[in-house]
Amino acid sequence: MTVNPPLNRSTRLQLLTEELSRRILILDGGMGTEIQKLRLAEKDYRGERFASWPRDLKGNNDLLILTRPSAIAEIHTAYLDAGADIIETNTFNSTRVAMADYGMEELAAELCREGARLARACCDAAEARDGKPRYVAGVLGPTNRTASISP
Repeated sequence: MTVNPPLNRSTRLQLLTEELSRRILILDGGMGTEIQKLRLAEKDYRGERFASWPRDLKGNNDLLILTRPSAIAEIHTAYLDAGADIIETNTFNSTRVAMADYGMEELAAELCREGARLARACCDAAEARDGKPRYVAGVLGPTNRTASISP
């Protein structure tokens, strides 16, 4: 099988548009549930970089992009191997508002950037294996704060 070199962004976007006009593309599944299956401990979330962080970090699934990227890559790869055309970044809570729970507001941009980079690397590896283009969807969920409280 001949494997093509990685596509540039504009070519990939054009190919995505063409693919969507021809068929239904498959999106990956839940990241949070797959992370829960790993049964990670506090130290797993901390890694070396955040070993002495003054707050609990367990449950900050987005932080795993930095502290356990191989675990996140394995989840992405499993979805790709199962047939996903599009994988979502592990950045559901990578906003300054959500990261404030952990005192990590300053990490929001880094998490988004590294989450996209990791997902793209997983897609590129899958493409290199079989030549089938894969796509990354950046994800941000709702914040964990109420925007307003109406009387």
